[in-house]
Amino acid sequence: MKSEKTINPYGMFSRLYGQWETQVNDLISLSTNNKEFVKLAGVTSDTNTRYQERLNKTQELLANHLNLPTKVDIANLAKLTIQSEEKLDSLEEQIWELQNTVSSSNRDIQNLVKVTNETIKLMKQHKTELIKTKQELIELKELRSEIQDIKNELSNFYGLKEEISILLMFMNERNKEKPLEQELELTYSNSK
Repeated sequence: MKSEKTINPYGMFSRLYGQWETQVNDLISLSTNNKEFVKLAGVTSDTNTRYQERLNKTQELLANHLNLPTKVDIANLAKLTIQSEEKLDSLEEQIWELQNTVSSSNRDIQNLVKVTNETIKLMKQHKTELIKTKQELIELKELRSEIQDIKNELSNFYGLKEEISILLMFMNERNKEKPLEQELELTYSNSK
């Protein structure tokens, strides 16, 4: 029987990668652990920053000449868009409140119109009743004057009745012999 070993490619790759990683880490730590490298990195970073600023200014000038938006313009536009949306939302809420207020006012006005119409109707009814009452009052005044005239006439009749009764008594005394009926006939025939 043969004793053969199986090859594990993953294990080999893992060992190779581990060795390579340690060597690279050692190289990096050796090169970065000295002061000269740090100074060089600082100078390079400063130079890179200056060049980046110049590039940004150049891009901005070029964009202005070509009428192209820059990152700052787009950021400002985004801020303005957000502010506009917030203002639109606020205006929309105010419009809803105004609509609610207007509809409430319309309902109040409609109720006021109904009440006013009812009041006008009642006023017309009162006016017609007042006219009827005035007419009845005029009729009552006329009736009162007629009643007063009738009363005056009645009082005149009562006065006449008393005079007639006095005359009859006087005549009765004077003519006690004649019956009352004859006297009445005489007075009746004399008045004709």
